[in-house]
Amino acid sequence: MRIGSAEAVVSVIIPCLNEEAAIGSLVRELLSLGVDEAVVVDGRSADRTVETARAAGAKVVIETMRGYGRACAAGIAAARGDAAIVAFMDGDGSDSPSGLLDVIGPVLRGEADFAIGSRLRGRREPGSLSLQQAIGGQLAGVLIRLAYGARFTDMSPCRAITRSALGSIGMQEKTYGWNLEMQMRVAAARMRVIEIPISCRQRRGGVSKVSGNLSAVLPAAAVLIRTFLRLFLTLRRAQAFK
Repeated sequence: MRIGSAEAVVSVIIPCLNEEAAIGSLVRELLSLGVDEAVVVDGRSADRTVETARAAGAKVVIETMRGYGRACAAGIAAARGDAAIVAFMDGDGSDSPSGLLDVIGPVLRGEADFAIGSRLRGRREPGSLSLQQAIGGQLAGVLIRLAYGARFTDMSPCRAITRSALGSIGMQEKTYGWNLEMQMRVAAARMRVIEIPISCRQRRGGVSKVSGNLSAVLPAAAVLIRTFLRLFLTLRRAQAFK
């Protein structure tokens, strides 16, 4: 894809579960904006997410094991081999494709190795971002800043990273700790990072797997806390041996 005078192959990874209502228009808009490839990773949806995504022009991958990190890893493995940039976004329509382009831009132009969208710094439709999501993103940002000095205000799924940087950081998390792990690893590696304000919309389809109810929020929060502590100790030990 081309943004201004900068050009590179960009693959967008979209984990999905029962998001038939939103995925078709999302894929079509991404492709119309010039994204080279949309990879939809379906976690065995019970609706027509798979058929709708394929009809819209997406490459579809079926991941039989649950877990956000597993879905992202499956999408990366299926992405075009010549993709220089890998981007991520949710499939429920809450992320704007044009907002994702704003995030991809600095990476495409060589200004950053990793870029992430901040919903807290952007415009939000009422009810589009839960209190739990806002607090979780801010708390993660404080912890990462204290540990590594990098500044984040959100753990938005809307993000982009160079393929070379992604391959070098050694992602391992299989669940909802994936986003936090990526931010910690790029910060620990002292990569060039940038946060871009993005808009946040009401979801167009599907049901939140994390923020929709308290019984889902608490286990997800526990995963994030365990991931931060485990990774902090792991990265600290790795740095001690360098």
